[in-house]
Amino acid sequence: MTMKRPLILVLTAVILFVACVFSMGVGAVYIPAGAVLQVLADNLWPGGTLETAKTATDTIVWEIRLPRTLLAVLVGAALASSGGVMQGFFQNPMADPYIMGISAGAALGATVAVTLDLQFWMLGLNAVSIAAFLCGLAVTMVVYAFSRRGGRVASTTLLLTGIAIGAMATSFTSYMLVMGGENQRQLLFWLMGSLSARRWDHVWMLVPYAAVGLTVVLVYARELNVLLLGDEQASQLGVHVERVKLILLTAAACLAAAAVSVSGIIGFVGLLAPHMVRLIVGPDYRILTPMAALAGALLLVLADLVARTAMAPAEMPIGILTTLLGAPFFLYLLHRQRRV
Repeated sequence: MTMKRPLILVLTAVILFVACVFSMGVGAVYIPAGAVLQVLADNLWPGGTLETAKTATDTIVWEIRLPRTLLAVLVGAALASSGGVMQGFFQNPMADPYIMGISAGAALGATVAVTLDLQFWMLGLNAVSIAAFLCGLAVTMVVYAFSRRGGRVASTTLLLTGIAIGAMATSFTSYMLVMGGENQRQLLFWLMGSLSARRWDHVWMLVPYAAVGLTVVLVYARELNVLLLGDEQASQLGVHVERVKLILLTAAACLAAAAVSVSGIIGFVGLLAPHMVRLIVGPDYRILTPMAALAGALLLVLADLVARTAMAPAEMPIGILTTLLGAPFFLYLLHRQRRV
């Protein structure tokens, strides 16, 4: 199995690349895979151009479909990596990035921005994305602060506190949604999750958080493996338990909050991808983390493809599709645990 893991990783990356090229070719205007690759080569190869597209095909691929596809890759990878950390952190295969109230906090931030009709832009992003990201992180820090006792944080306390504060944030969001006016439809669409109308600004916003978050999780993969043995044994093996927990929790929160801020709430990706990968490559986070990131990216690229083509010319919110896939899987996990 150890020798096969790198091959599985490479194979998954190849499948993801093929899925991305296929996705960029499918839409209201069909573009063959060869033409998609040609546009990418013309813009990325030395001597190519990154300036205004010369043809309609260039515009469709480079300005519309490529940033959306890359965003699906980044959001899927971020949510899956965050979910993998949460499952290891809580030692529970049913944990996901939203269990800490991250999504509820991001939804509250977006709701406040829409309700107050905030119109400012920063770093190419609108007020809704910025407010969602900041509130998602803020809720995570509040949960951590409330869970800290005597310089230590118990995973069970953290879990229950996250559920409680997440429920409070959801209640405020629901109240503002009911009382909302003309922006209610816009807010509902955001809450259901979508990659529609996303451009390069959203990609560049997510890239640093995804890169740093994934790097931190990979660097601390060994410590996360040791944490699976329990806090006391991890401490005896030389792991600074509380510091590592804070670092991993912050990395997971940044990954999830950044993803939610640009895509809205897309549920169950962080639950599905790490668990499926764990069944294939085992629980070692040194291989589980990159595999989960690739699997999450692949899952969201395919889900986005279905979401924008199944009801064409209308578009289904991608969060609905991932929930339809994830909810039965969650019930399966519950049933499996009950049998065990």
